[in-house]
Amino acid sequence: MRVGIGYDIHPLAAGRPLVLGGVRIDHPRGLDGHSDADVLTHAVIDAVLGAAGLGDIGTLFPADDPQFKNASSIDMLRSAVGMLAESGYRIVNVDCTVIAQEPRLHPHLAMMSANLAGVLGTVDVNVKGKSPEGLGALGQGAGIAAQAVATVEAE
Repeated sequence: MRVGIGYDIHPLAAGRPLVLGGVRIDHPRGLDGHSDADVLTHAVIDAVLGAAGLGDIGTLFPADDPQFKNASSIDMLRSAVGMLAESGYRIVNVDCTVIAQEPRLHPHLAMMSANLAGVLGTVDVNVKGKSPEGLGALGQGAGIAAQAVATVEAE
């Protein structure tokens, strides 16, 4: 068994869709980044890659590579899961936390978990939403962050 940790953060910006865990959420601002900037999925990618010792999202999907401009993070996760399988690892479980002052995440958490589990395979995926309680840049609504922990085992 091996464990990996992932973290990502992006600023909120007007004119961008808000995508978290592959779920498009109605909100006046979305996350700014080279791909769709889905911080939750990015954190999961880093966690599963880290657990298997396969690098990180920035190495595999560089922000300066035009092929990843506006790319679906769910598709990037599919690629990462394929790499894990090729390396002889199976994902056991993933636990995630999204940190956002807005929007309210609770109505979307089950769908985020289901989307991620669908890509990761039949694994336990838990997604939680936490408010920064008005503290710091995240608490002022400047962005959204996510953390993830993944457990993998050799097949």
